[in-house]
Amino acid sequence: MTDQPTVALLGTGTMGAGMARNIAAASIPLTVWNRTRSKTEPLAAAGIEVADSPADAVRDADLVVTMLFDVESVEAALDEARDGLKHGAVLVQQSTVGVAGADTLAARAAALGLVYVDAPVLGTKKPAEEGALVILASGPDEVRDTVAPLFDAIGSRTVWVGDAGQGTRLKLVANSWVLTVVEGIAESLTLAKALGIEPRQFLDVVKGGAMDAPYVQLKGAAMLDGNFAPSFGLDGAAKDAGLIVEAARAAGADLAVIEAVQQHFARALDAGHGDQDLAATFLEH
Repeated sequence: MTDQPTVALLGTGTMGAGMARNIAAASIPLTVWNRTRSKTEPLAAAGIEVADSPADAVRDADLVVTMLFDVESVEAALDEARDGLKHGAVLVQQSTVGVAGADTLAARAAALGLVYVDAPVLGTKKPAEEGALVILASGPDEVRDTVAPLFDAIGSRTVWVGDAGQGTRLKLVANSWVLTVVEGIAESLTLAKALGIEPRQFLDVVKGGAMDAPYVQLKGAAMLDGNFAPSFGLDGAAKDAGLIVEAARAAGADLAVIEAVQQHFARALDAGHGDQDLAATFLEH
């Protein structure tokens, strides 16, 4: 049986809170930190140890897990954690930071004496709460056993995809599809309204067929019901769209659709919908 590692989780927002509860439920020693302290209060009430600073959170931790908004917030947390980091600890970087961001954090990890595992996840708030995330892990083979208890606690499946950074690349590919689907739903519903068709007829006519998908029904209904409680925040979706476009351009890929999607999400962000679910892109059609 693999020994349980000691874990520090930096970031207990929409995704991190559910992850923290599942790590603790697996009896893995855990300390959490979040820049907005109020987001840790429910976790403290559940008996999870909360640190006042990143340095206190990571002290003696075998695994340092980052689930933060962007590369800048991860870098800032690591800078603040520097004095508490154990040499040789594994940095399990699970934020969506883009190709350049993943490379930056790999270099930062090396400079801090950490082993770098790039392991973003597929899934939103509900899968995080249910321990049903899909982990897109990439990094050295020799730490797979070390991180396995963590990944088993937070996910339903772990896919190892190669050297550190490959996980981020696959995450961008997957998110390009998610964002395209959501924008496509919004446009189809908008077109239905413009043509004098009851928009729910679109959801009904594709339901259960080859053109359907769980996201079509879930996000389509949310758009029509005006239910924009964040599961995947629009601010994060807009950020990720920018990272996808940046990566595609750097790789020489011509992706006209995702570039248009990025513009639409940027418009919704500018309109003040950043704290709502990404389905709120529908409000700007």
